[in-house]
Amino acid sequence: MPMRLRTLLRLAALLVALLLILRIVGRPFASPALGYIAKVTCSQVFVGGLSADAAIAELPKLAVTKAIRTTVDVPARRARATLPLILTREARHHAGLGCTLVPLGADLVTFPELSEVAALSDSLAARPWPEGDQPLATVPASIDMAKLAAALDRAFSEPASGERNTRAIVVVHQGRIVTERYATGFGPETRFPGWSMTKSVGSALVGTLVRDGALALDQRALFAAWRAPGDRRADITLRHLLWMSDGLDAEESYAPNGGATRLLFGSRDIAATAMANPSAVAPGERWYYSSATSNLLSQLVRDRVGGSLQDYLTFPRRVLFDRIGMRSAVMEPDATGLFVASSFMYATARDWARFGQFYLQDGVWNGERLLPEGWVAFSRTPAPAAPLGEYGGQWWLNAGPPGDSTRRPFPQVPAELFYASGFEGQTVAVLPSRALVVVRLGLSRPDDAYDLGELLSGVLAAIAP
Repeated sequence: MPMRLRTLLRLAALLVALLLILRIVGRPFASPALGYIAKVTCSQVFVGGLSADAAIAELPKLAVTKAIRTTVDVPARRARATLPLILTREARHHAGLGCTLVPLGADLVTFPELSEVAALSDSLAARPWPEGDQPLATVPASIDMAKLAAALDRAFSEPASGERNTRAIVVVHQGRIVTERYATGFGPETRFPGWSMTKSVGSALVGTLVRDGALALDQRALFAAWRAPGDRRADITLRHLLWMSDGLDAEESYAPNGGATRLLFGSRDIAATAMANPSAVAPGERWYYSSATSNLLSQLVRDRVGGSLQDYLTFPRRVLFDRIGMRSAVMEPDATGLFVASSFMYATARDWARFGQFYLQDGVWNGERLLPEGWVAFSRTPAPAAPLGEYGGQWWLNAGPPGDSTRRPFPQVPAELFYASGFEGQTVAVLPSRALVVVRLGLSRPDDAYDLGELLSGVLAAIAP
């Protein structure tokens, strides 16, 4: 065999070996990143209503993403993200359930097809919000609309650095929408991702089960996997989970291969992955914000609802969304059918506002108590281990540390503020004494390109106490 041919064959063999090594080593690192791209693209197109080009254009502009090919197949209702020669991840849309990542090694994921939510009838849509969808026709004289418009102008403006990308703001006062504004291309019918605002919705679902006696705050030994002799996790109570004080060794990192990224976009079974986290400290000893914890709450809901998969998948609609008129709301499950209660829910800005109004009304809607008495008060009570009194029962707080409210996160806003908060600047803020709910939705990068304190102080200055 000629020397040149032998050299070429050796080079070819070396290249094949390098490619195999790259595939073996690269797949675990590429999987969560590709999963994120496939899942977010699928949801933005088939739930959020963006075009494929617009959804792809919104993806983070990282060096690695330039090598990734993202495609959307509208007839097949799926999105794919491919790192050539390494890996492809796919997410599929199911009617009424949004998008779910297909696990590695699986051909597809199938769920019962839920009916898509029907549009409001013309007669109902013409009624004032929240029963219908109409803002106030005449704004009370106690509201300075010029100041309110200026506050929204600032929130929609772009800062000198970063991207604020405000897309929707809804201001509710005394149970009515007094103003709302949308960026070009978005409107009242647009569904927006809540990201971690989903945690607060998941807490409400837990509350309905506490109301019915299926769960209790001080219930322990919550999962069979934690009941072995000597397992400190048996001492974790529902209260600990809600307060993010379970003591589990979870990693809330959203780096390309961080713990939360692997959990949400690389795990086949999110609840099982979260449940396998070992105990790091005694329950109640440490506060640590964790998406794994919120998905353990979701598994508890699934366990207590029982019945068929369809019974569970329709549970949020039956006990919450349909009851308070959140007709657009879509919670998205993982491949096992578990709602990803840490992160995956879409709704219109008006429906996110309905959820805030529901908590402002202490879990009562149209005279019917849907959450148990004291549930909202518990949600607003700082977790004892939270150093700045900044977190309650799956809601963020502005309380400040015990005895020193001056150190609260937003000193220009009353300490009573509690709010749902999500990645890239999603917020549902509630100020009970002012009968005020403010929703802000956007695509802020970094998150602090949007200033919640500035928005709320501007709104408060426009509305007389």
